[in-house]
Amino acid sequence: MTTAPLLQVVGVSKRFGPTIALRDVDLEVHPGEVLALIGENGAGKSTLLKILSGAHPPDSGQLFLDGQPYAPKGPHDARLRGVAMIYQELNLAPDLTVEDNLMLGQPGTGGGTLVRRRQRGRVREVLQAVGLGDLDPGAVAGEQSIATQQLIEIARALISESRLILFDEPTSSLPQKDVRRLFGIIRQLQNRGMGIVYISHFLEEVREVAQRFAVLRDGEKVGQGELADVSDAEIITMMAGRDVEELYPVVPHRPGEPRVQVVGLTAEPQPQGVELELRRGEIFGVAGLVGAGRTELLRCIFGLQSVVQGEILVDGRAVGRGVRAAMRAGMGFLSEDRKGEGLAQDLSIIENITLSNLGPYVRFGVIRLQRRNAAAEQWMRRVNVKARNGFQRVSELSGGNQQKVAFARILHQRAEILLLDEPTKGIDVGTKAEIYRMMGQLAAEGKTVVFVSSYLPELLAVCDRIAVMARGRIREVRPADQWTEDEVMQCAILQ
Repeated sequence: MTTAPLLQVVGVSKRFGPTIALRDVDLEVHPGEVLALIGENGAGKSTLLKILSGAHPPDSGQLFLDGQPYAPKGPHDARLRGVAMIYQELNLAPDLTVEDNLMLGQPGTGGGTLVRRRQRGRVREVLQAVGLGDLDPGAVAGEQSIATQQLIEIARALISESRLILFDEPTSSLPQKDVRRLFGIIRQLQNRGMGIVYISHFLEEVREVAQRFAVLRDGEKVGQGELADVSDAEIITMMAGRDVEELYPVVPHRPGEPRVQVVGLTAEPQPQGVELELRRGEIFGVAGLVGAGRTELLRCIFGLQSVVQGEILVDGRAVGRGVRAAMRAGMGFLSEDRKGEGLAQDLSIIENITLSNLGPYVRFGVIRLQRRNAAAEQWMRRVNVKARNGFQRVSELSGGNQQKVAFARILHQRAEILLLDEPTKGIDVGTKAEIYRMMGQLAAEGKTVVFVSSYLPELLAVCDRIAVMARGRIREVRPADQWTEDEVMQCAILQ
């Protein structure tokens, strides 16, 4: 780049107790460019963005913004200096209006009086800039779609006159049409001369939106350059520190006889009249657009959502209503909302793994803690959870390690039918490969795996059969090798 850097990161390090999150990291971001920050979960990417956004101070090193020393006292100070952060978990006040969210933290007009007419013009201007010109500024922010809320966050950065915007996994919860819309907005921000740091685990997405990259591994910068000059395999090798030969490892397994029958399953508003047959030793994929009813189908099968009619049979026996009946029938559920309902964030790894099946450790009403802890640590080793120890809080783990804990919980529960809703969402390619291998091993053990995903390449590579849902109904089921991505999408958008 020939322009002077907008942002310079020089020798930044950060430690949390005994854990080194960042070690001597150097980085530059130039006006009008998107820098992709790439790395596995726990590599230090989010920590670096939190330092840039003022949420954490660095332990050592220096930051420069437009050539001037930059040491924000907190996120508000960073915004006033022109640096805005767009988090993976949205950071709006959901009960306030769009306008009030945009104006939160903005300098006052003086005199202690809020002049709505004066600010309304500016609000409409920034909403127009992010493609929300038709949105009522008086609408409640929390009632908008996730994609719209994300654009409101970007509008808030514009109203703050930010020069540097930091995106942490912004597309993890977006359907494809909204991803395209977001990329268009990012290109507009580039054209305005803004600098952008963009974290994503999707390399094809990174290539579309960014020009340069930097790779972090174990808190250190291990590579950087122009994306046009490197292959995906080279980037993945930098991330993992080793050659990752198989992005989609295949564990030999053979689907057997039918185990689960879903008969006329109907709920309000969806699913509608679903008929399915799931086999032992099978990985069964469910594809479809956001809102197609995939999550609702899994929640109905597991008893989390009320069913209007229809039944579920396991080995020919009807499963009663509710979660307990589903668990007694051998089912385990992994929610796509890992933080909200998939794990108890404030409890330890050991507690999360064993919470749904404490029976083996209880005697005369007392939990034998030593025995429980030893069993949980065995499961941690089996699924390769990286943590200080089993007593570490789940909230302190990276997203990929949290997902492994969620897997360990349903495996410890001795589930034979695993209902997995977006199990690879928001995790790095190395951890994804571990999860694919784990799914294959479970199928090889004769377990039934139902795999909901919005990412078609992984469904096509990992599954034995794939069902496509649209408007709450199963449109078609085929062996995975008889689908293409285009055919899945055409089936998913049928009216």
